[in-house]
Amino acid sequence: MYIANQEDLEAFANRAMRSSVLAIDTEFLREKTYYAKLCLLQLATDDETAIVDPFEVDDLRVLAPLLENESVVKLFHAGGQDLEILLREVGTLPRPLFDTQVAAALLGHTQQIGYAALVHAECGVTLKKIDSFTDWSRRPLSESQLEYAADDVAYLPRMYERMRAQLVELGRLAWLDRDFEDLADPKRYATNERERYRRLKRVSQLSRRQLAAAREVAAWRELEAQRRDVPRKWVVTDEQIVEACKREARTIDELFMVRGMSDRLSTKDARCVVALMSSALDAPPDAWPEPDRCGKNEPNVDAELDLMCALVRLRAKQNGVAFPTLASHDDLARVARGYREGVDVLRGWRRSLVGEELLRLLEGKIALSLSNGEIKVTEV
Repeated sequence: MYIANQEDLEAFANRAMRSSVLAIDTEFLREKTYYAKLCLLQLATDDETAIVDPFEVDDLRVLAPLLENESVVKLFHAGGQDLEILLREVGTLPRPLFDTQVAAALLGHTQQIGYAALVHAECGVTLKKIDSFTDWSRRPLSESQLEYAADDVAYLPRMYERMRAQLVELGRLAWLDRDFEDLADPKRYATNERERYRRLKRVSQLSRRQLAAAREVAAWRELEAQRRDVPRKWVVTDEQIVEACKREARTIDELFMVRGMSDRLSTKDARCVVALMSSALDAPPDAWPEPDRCGKNEPNVDAELDLMCALVRLRAKQNGVAFPTLASHDDLARVARGYREGVDVLRGWRRSLVGEELLRLLEGKIALSLSNGEIKVTEV
């Protein structure tokens, strides 16, 4: 069903309230904007599939009661960006939800398995890929585009039933509760412009003093990109910010010494940037941010990491869980350096599966050895 008016959208939303599930996917463009431009919204219930044209309907917010209906499980595959778009376009996040990519990692599939690969594995269906990189903003849409868009939700209910049954049989369904709660948390999609500098390319080249300047310029860029609704790199690139901060530019002339900067910034914007940089560079040391990278006073934990990775690999293999799902390298490094809060591997099912053992390994209470070519864990 192709929905291109408000009346049909409202009618579908009312019917969907009686469904047990609602599969959701979006098609969007983001190459020329800061905010994703929603071009298509695909929805599937127990017995029908709808393709909603957001260019034709008046208000997607009529879907809010459906998304908030606790008796309807909302289904996604790698739904992070879809959820961000729904929050912006509909004004709410769906609950409860189930993400098949997240769940697949607990069923022996590879980390971040694609939708087509999972459909083939779970349903035995090979999806067409011809429209995977198409301009969804153009109208009219072709029959192949509509078929491709419908396929993106048509198999989610069937996969959900199969995967849920497998998870229940393995006693792992509750393991996903925290992951799905995090996906449905609005804080996850809130932009903190004051923290954006940490994600600048080559930011590790900067001193703490220069980081203070980078924090201000990156925050200004974020707000400016939002205001203009353009990609942040169209305002100024990561490399240009880092280079300007390395130079500790305090005047427009010094700022424009950075390649391409004079083409990006007007005199007014350049004046604002150098004022922000100068203020940050003159701030006292206690106002400078701490770098994310390990400082010289951080202990080298290569040996600990080697042992921890061996243990995680063993438990991942035994339990049919993808290694990165069980524990990321960054998490293991943080645990090795003594961090115990805010580390996923030390929370929930991950802690039960391997987290407690990792702590005991670091405390010298268990040891790893080889026996007949297999890693063996023994109490010390």
